[in-house]
Formats: sequence, structure tokens, C-alpha cells
Amino acid sequence: MNVDELVRDALRDQADGQPPVAPGFADRVLAVRRRRRSRRLASAAAAAAAVVAVAVAVPMLDSGKHDVRPSGGVEQTSVIPRPDQSPPRDLIAAGRVALAAYYTFRNVEQSADRAVSERTYWLLNPKTNKYVKDDRWSYVAVAPGMRTAAVLERDLPVPRIGLLDLASGQVKRWIPVDHPVAGVEFSTDGRKLVATTYSKNPDRRVKIDGSEGWDAPFMESDRTGFHVIDVASGRGSWAGVEIGGGAHNPDAFINSRQDFAFTRDGRLVWSGMPMEPGKKFYDFTGKEVPAPALERYRDWSVDAGVSPDGQLVAGPFAGQKWKTSSFVLDARTGKQREVRGQQLLAWADGNSLVAWDIGPDGNEYHQRLVLVSIGGEKTTPLSDFRSPKDNTEGRWEPVFAER
Repeated sequence: MNVDELVRDALRDQADGQPPVAPGFADRVLAVRRRRRSRRLASAAAAAAAVVAVAVAVPMLDSGKHDVRPSGGVEQTSVIPRPDQSPPRDLIAAGRVALAAYYTFRNVEQSADRAVSERTYWLLNPKTNKYVKDDRWSYVAVAPGMRTAAVLERDLPVPRIGLLDLASGQVKRWIPVDHPVAGVEFSTDGRKLVATTYSKNPDRRVKIDGSEGWDAPFMESDRTGFHVIDVASGRGSWAGVEIGGGAHNPDAFINSRQDFAFTRDGRLVWSGMPMEPGKKFYDFTGKEVPAPALERYRDWSVDAGVSPDGQLVAGPFAGQKWKTSSFVLDARTGKQREVRGQQLLAWADGNSLVAWDIGPDGNEYHQRLVLVSIGGEKTTPLSDFRSPKDNTEGRWEPVFAER
């Protein structure tokens, strides 16, 4: 088998990354909702890039002999709701995306004033279309196609990345890294991984100012940079990125966990920050570069990001025309339109999105997954409601992937 065939087969098999606001001071200041999925991206001044080859530890994934779409002949355009399930037990999907996994988290106390926030995942089995608990992993990112997931073991940061076969539950290959990682995300085409590197666990928690709750350390991060890894070969490079805002804004800070991710075209990585300018973009050597034209209006705190055709960008909460609504922006002009939905999570197609939204009781924490459309007045329920309690622990958080 030649190299082209190996790459093609491996990609076929793996083809396709903070709960409600915590009670403590730091998370309120940063306005970071931990109910949102932790693809919270960071910014920093560019540093010199160190390029290091990453070796493949075990053979590549088995060649793709299975359809990467969900079993049972599910069409990509179909909507599969479970309005009576929360947390979900069976596949939820809408258009081009599906709920590939979900997780809950709890704070594990390590001392009187120190704890670690630990996640527990339920992963979609593509053979049964059911969610199965798997508590081995601290972080999971599901590839497009929902056959493979990138997984990180407990005790972050870790020295290797696993490629997990979702049907069998077995790790088919480990990719070692020479800078320990604590976050990982696939590119849109599933060919690359960006793994964010840290010197300490970014999910550590502390008690601040006598608070009874646990907070992320305020204005403190141990992020060091990122790896960009070719999934088929396991080879990649590391780029160091300094913490801070650079010469023009040296006091700018990032959160304890702010992971890097790819731009939609996969040519750059980008990171967000709680302060202006709000986000920065980097080439694969860690050099800061101008924002791509279609990503200028991207909001680091909104998971849905850029639409599939690149024409629109999911924006923040609006609450104007409806009590809970969000903005969608024209990617070129920034012109806003209002759509239903409290929090935009994923694009189902170029005209509709999956979102969190509230029920008739008006409680902002009593949310369910819904399908919303641009210009539409109604929502389609996709799940039952989460608990209305203002409690970050135990609430399930969605992880979406392209089908």
C-alpha cells in the first residue's frame, strides 16, 4: 500500500472540539459560562516557534471499511429529535451536525483551597446510535464523520493523544507529543489536530476571597503554545505562544483554559481573550497574522462560529425581538440579524442552527436544545430541558460534530 492509499484509508476511518456561569467571582468577571463547551480560545503575543517532529507510536488506524455516516441510513438533511430525553440516550441530529457526545463535570477537592474540575463523557456509539458513558478521558474531541475521537487521559496535561474508535471503544493509535497537552480540536476536514499545550492543569480551581464555590484562577494561565498534527501520519510541529497581549497591550490576560482551534479553512489557528481585541490569529509557526476576511466578526465565546458556506457568523446574545435571541452576522459586512435561541451552538446548514433556549417559565437555566432558522419565528425542540437549578456541576454539556 502506498502513502496516498494509507492517508486516504486513514482519513476515511476518522473523518469527522463551560457550563453555566460558576458561582465564584472570577468566572463572573470573565463572563465565561462553563456550560459552554471548552473550546475557549486564547490570545497572546507571538513567540519564536520551535518545530519538533512527532513520531507515530503504533500503526495507523484501520483502513476505512465502514461508512462514516451514522448507521441505519440516516440522511444528512434529517432532523432526529429526542424532546423527551435529558440527558439524551439516543442520537440527536439536525442537518449536517449531530450530538456526538456530552459531558458533565464535578469539582474534585484536593485541599482546603484547591480542586480540579473533572469531566465525565458519554460518547455516541455509531453502531447503536446510543450514548455510552466512558469515564477514562479528561477531554474528548470528535472528528467529522463521528467514527473517531481524539482523547486525553486524566491528570492533565498529558504527553500523548489517543485516537479512539467510537464503535469499539478502543484506542487504535497513540500520538506522543513533546510538550504536554490539555486540549485538542480537529480541523473542519478532520485531517489535522491542534493540541493546546500547558505546563499545569488548566482545569484547576481555587477558592477566592472566602467564596464557598470554586473558581478558575483569576488572570492566571499556564498555556505555552500549540501543536499542529497531521492525523494520518502523526507528525507535527510545536509553536510557542507567549501569554499576554504583546507590546501594544502587555497587561492583557487569558483565562486558565483557553484552547486554540483552527479557522474554518484550516489554514490558521486562532485564539480568544476576555479583553480587547477579543481574538488573535496565528500561522502554524506561532506568528500573529491579520484576521481572515470571513472571520473578522467571529465571537470567541460563541461555539457555532462560521457557517458552512462562510457567509455568516454566529454572534452573541441579543434579547431584542424575543426574550432569548442571538445575533447572526454577515461575515463580510458585520450586518446583524436576530434569530431565536439563547446560545448558538452549531450550524445545521447555511440557514439554521442548533441552540440552547429556555422554556415558557422564563428561567435562563431551564434550557433545551432547539433548532432555529434565520427568519423563522418558531423553534423545533431537539432535547428535553436541563435542570433549572443554577448549578454548574452535573449539568450535561453538548459536543457537536459534522455527520
